[in-house]
Amino acid sequence: MATILIIDDDDAFREGLAETVADLGHTPLEAGSGEAALERLRERCAPDCIFLDFRLPGADGLDVLEALRGVEGMERVPVVMLTAHATSDNTIGAMRLGAFEHLTKPVGRDEIAALLERMLATHSDAPAAAAPAFADEAPSREPQLLGISEAMRDVQKRLGRAARTHSTVLITGETGTGKEVAAHVLHRSSARAGGPFVAVNCAAIPADLLESELFGHGKGAFTGAHAERRGRFEEAHGGTLFLDEVGDMPLAMQAKLLRVLQERQVTPLGTNRPVAVDVRVVAATHRDLPSMVAAGTFRQDLLYRLDVIPLHLPPLRERVADILPLAEHFLSMLAPSADAARKRLSADAQRLLVTFAWPGNVRELANAMERASALAPAALLTRDDFAFLFDTATKTSGDGDAIPVGLAELPLNDALAQLERALIARALALSDGNRAEAARRLGISRQSLYTRLANLGMSDA
Repeated sequence: MATILIIDDDDAFREGLAETVADLGHTPLEAGSGEAALERLRERCAPDCIFLDFRLPGADGLDVLEALRGVEGMERVPVVMLTAHATSDNTIGAMRLGAFEHLTKPVGRDEIAALLERMLATHSDAPAAAAPAFADEAPSREPQLLGISEAMRDVQKRLGRAARTHSTVLITGETGTGKEVAAHVLHRSSARAGGPFVAVNCAAIPADLLESELFGHGKGAFTGAHAERRGRFEEAHGGTLFLDEVGDMPLAMQAKLLRVLQERQVTPLGTNRPVAVDVRVVAATHRDLPSMVAAGTFRQDLLYRLDVIPLHLPPLRERVADILPLAEHFLSMLAPSADAARKRLSADAQRLLVTFAWPGNVRELANAMERASALAPAALLTRDDFAFLFDTATKTSGDGDAIPVGLAELPLNDALAQLERALIARALALSDGNRAEAARRLGISRQSLYTRLANLGMSDA
């Protein structure tokens, strides 16, 4: 049984709502104005949730809601705003101040019952045991390569060893795994930390402009070259040059890059003036470069030059131990201040997150936490607040010929295994971990599901 505070100056509506609340087994408290409601709260009344009308005598509903949030102990109490005439302004205003829901009068009994069930479950749901959110990490706004899984510990160790050298590093991994973050951390940990960090996305620059971008050009080198311009290699002198998506570099440019790596000097386009550069090159790609070498689309000699120290970032699905700590970390980063209360993950939300396939890896997880945190009505994030993850997955696979992100780059057996893993994880998440129900959704026997879980290393899912 919960205590429900109803704030409305319409006596008939307020009394009717109080009667409905009482019939549902709860204790209603009534107030005909914002001032009366605040007086009740000062008397140490502690409601479990509040129904608040927009139009009130004196201070209006939005002013009262703002005042309520300033009362000790009321910061997280869910508030439902009520109005006879919904407008975009009052709806947006209510949600901006943290209202749980916004309803238009009249409100039916079934709607009240369902809403109370949602609010009270969210308000009273104690959070599951908090996942370690990298408590030992020093707070930093700099890019951090966070992880407690064995796979990430190996990456961190290798990165630390690479930081002691000036050797070229090749970072591989799926889209969204944090390759640029790793490059930033490598630079910051190296003896070149005092020098510049210059990043170039080789896939984002047209092929006919990439040479000028990297090596610079002289005045009049081509139409529109009205002045001499330094290239990115020169800009990175004494520091680190990060070549992202190097697998997308045209073959002709690959030959020129190889020459620069060998001779450690660049010749700006349209000049005969070689310029010596002291640069550590860190390259990254989500592509399978050895396969590209075999297909004749990537130079083998360049691969040798780039792959002096290889650093592979594992996909998020292979570092399950990092999912919840990363989610908690992103939530803490989203809090408006260090002292502000941040949103938390319910037990069912945590189960969903660790069983989701995360085809977009850490980037997708960060975006999901930001979206859920921004749009969820309550301080406790539930599995319903992450329903969009499956909507996105459905849309991705809804186009008959569409291939989910990352699968097209994998060998067939690896792609099939990844898809099977994703479908099983989705079925388990939708059935809240019930394996019999998950097997039914997948159209296979429970024993077949157990076998597949074991083969995929998902027995603990």
